[in-house]
Amino acid sequence: MFPSLFAKEPKAGKSLLPLLLVAVLVVLPVLAYLAWYLPSVGLIHIHPLLPWLAGLIIGGTVLFFCFGLTLLLLTLVTGKDLLLTDSLRRFIIKYLLPGILGLGQLLRLDPERLQNAFISLNNQLVRAAMKPLAAREVMILLPHCLQRSDCPVKITGNLNQCLRCGRCAIMELIDLARAKGVELAVVTGGTLARKVISQRRPKLIVAVACERDLVSGIRDAWPLPVIALINERPEGPCVNTRVDVAQVARILEEQIATGIP
Repeated sequence: MFPSLFAKEPKAGKSLLPLLLVAVLVVLPVLAYLAWYLPSVGLIHIHPLLPWLAGLIIGGTVLFFCFGLTLLLLTLVTGKDLLLTDSLRRFIIKYLLPGILGLGQLLRLDPERLQNAFISLNNQLVRAAMKPLAAREVMILLPHCLQRSDCPVKITGNLNQCLRCGRCAIMELIDLARAKGVELAVVTGGTLARKVISQRRPKLIVAVACERDLVSGIRDAWPLPVIALINERPEGPCVNTRVDVAQVARILEEQIATGIP
């Protein structure tokens, strides 16, 4: 019903984040050296071993960051999950990537492109790490703005109230979720989304929203993996947004294992 341009997975930012990662890998050792050298001039007058101690602390921290960034780059290039542990993945998703996005904002790069890049990398990391799941372990999470703003009923909390008029994608998504055997929820914001996730406890979320909400949702949902789809907003944010149902269906087919009850 809706053209295929709606809710495409992010592509425009895919090259931006690797460039930022490379830039950080180049600049970080230089900044670390300056952070060590400048104080060491004074520290040596306190105790001759203090500059070496400071160097070990700063050097170890920089090596850890460079190690994480290198694994992230290799994961991005190879498409394989090389992040070794959930703790390292958590550190990258919750702290390192937001820090890099903050650096991009300081450099006055387009915030939406940076968010797009974050979402794109997150999707790649999730796909690299995930094994196919049973349908009952997957949930589709949708924003309420997919529903027509002039619809006389509100389906948040009760999908059975949908009038099935076909004026928005909700009817198709309900049918898709039922056909695939997955959970589906329509939420009004982050608080309700967290409540629904806590109650239903899925192992994978396929989420549709704007860039800002997806970035915050990905971080808040950790360690629960999220595959994110950016919605289309022809009438502006938070009103009559759209999604490509076929794209959602392709993700479900990719992530759901056949033959698992």
